[in-house]
Amino acid sequence: MGFFDKLKSGLGKTKTSFNEKMNSVFSSFRKVDEELLEELEEILIMSDIGVETASEIISKLREKIKLEKIQDEDGVKNALKQEMQAILDKENNGLKLETTPSVILVVGVNGVGKTTSIGKIANNLKSKGKKVVVAAADTFRAAAVEQLEIWANRAGVDIVKRAEGSDPASVVYDAIQITKEKKADVLICDTAGRLHNKKYLMDELLKIGKIIDRELPDASKETLMVIDATTGQNAILQVKAFKETVPLTGLVLTKLDGTAKGGVVVGIVNENNIPVKFVGVGEQIDDMETFNSEDFVDAII
Repeated sequence: MGFFDKLKSGLGKTKTSFNEKMNSVFSSFRKVDEELLEELEEILIMSDIGVETASEIISKLREKIKLEKIQDEDGVKNALKQEMQAILDKENNGLKLETTPSVILVVGVNGVGKTTSIGKIANNLKSKGKKVVVAAADTFRAAAVEQLEIWANRAGVDIVKRAEGSDPASVVYDAIQITKEKKADVLICDTAGRLHNKKYLMDELLKIGKIIDRELPDASKETLMVIDATTGQNAILQVKAFKETVPLTGLVLTKLDGTAKGGVVVGIVNENNIPVKFVGVGEQIDDMETFNSEDFVDAII
């Protein structure tokens, strides 16, 4: 199965839900008018795109329909796809890994699939010829280090770890030295995911950030937040909360294959101005790919 087919299959629930509602609307309308646009806006809101983003999309769709004199169902659907894709392309979703080494700091609340995502991203980068080191700096969650080690072994990349309860920043320091010694291309750092204690989390992430800046001052650095698509609108709130703490550069979407709420992706990108960089659609190690907005929108509509 190619990745687009996996994406299409993974977004099956979202597509079915979205298209059933859309087809139902079009079957009862004879012309493209304001009433039709109101119904489409409601569909977007029900698909977890969010009120603010849905309103923005329909406003632009209205202009496009007038300008291009769109009068049929296919024309409206294509215009809608273009507007959704334009939002997803607002920010550059390419990975900025220009230096050797480069650093990827991975954040996110517990339970979103952070550890699994790191293993899959490591595998993805290795398959592209990159030498990868993983730092197990989520030292407080029981079994987090062991879990990450399993995924690192599956991906065939080096892992740097310490005993449970160790200082996370010291793990990152050790990992940077090993990354330099091995002349690795990318260091991926796991971090703790406690959101209920934001002050502590912020201090911890700031400390890790300082060590990276001190030891690798010229390195390209990505801070990627892993979000679980099944949480819908709650994912938007999580991104907003982390954004206050960390300068996020991109998002990693997990569990798209388990939800009809895939539309939330459009809302998250629009409301936070942060691009999606990776998307996961399955349990296998190769079920993680760099995000392609055109494929994503085609898989929904």
